[in-house]
Amino acid sequence: MKIIDTNKKAYFDYFIDDTVEAGIVLSGNEVKSIKMQNVNLKDSFCKLENGELWLKNMFVAPYAKGSVFNSEERRDRKLLLHKAELSKLEGKVRQKGITLVPTKLYFKGNRVKVEIGLCRGKKLYDKRDTAREKDIKRDTERQIKESTK
Repeated sequence: MKIIDTNKKAYFDYFIDDTVEAGIVLSGNEVKSIKMQNVNLKDSFCKLENGELWLKNMFVAPYAKGSVFNSEERRDRKLLLHKAELSKLEGKVRQKGITLVPTKLYFKGNRVKVEIGLCRGKKLYDKRDTAREKDIKRDTERQIKESTK
């Protein structure tokens, strides 16, 4: 499994309760651009529409060697899941405060997959706690590294 991009902002802004792996419908030039890691998940989100799951606002740079038929950078892309998984996600999203956010984009074999997180929003004080814990962890690792020298 080769990870192409992770959505670090999602881990900072949300509590991720559960994750689901989904396929994604792409054109050929988009896959080539993704292989070159010209992709960004930062502001993207998932939305259920008419019984289908769509990935919105994911940036895929146009393929440099492509022709005039390159697709749009931020077009909506369909995600592929089984009907039972879709209905399960739809039931969870209807709960208050639950949203679907893509957390990772990666290759599994020769297929591009998206990991979708079932997320609850963090409050400002939760974000401060996360930043504080990250700083403490970094400081302890630095002290351990210095003490082993």
